[in-house]
Amino acid sequence: MLDKFVLSMASLRIFSGSAEILAALIMLKLGRVDKALAVNSALAFVGPTILILTTSIGLAGMADKLSWSKMAWIACGVSFLLIGILKK
Repeated sequence: MLDKFVLSMASLRIFSGSAEILAALIMLKLGRVDKALAVNSALAFVGPTILILTTSIGLAGMADKLSWSKMAWIACGVSFLLIGILKK
């Protein structure tokens, strides 16, 4: 039987991948750059949100195995990733 944390993380990633594919199909159907850019902009929120959620679920699953200092380092690393992704 699968671990509930692993199942939750995998389900979020499947959702994220499905959203990406659906967005690509919508872009093809719309056939205009301005509308495709609007769809792409909406996806800009999906990626970081899924990253935060899957990381949070993973940390919750490992909470009994990690010290507070290791959790702080992981949180710092995720923060740097988000800053790098979202900063213009």
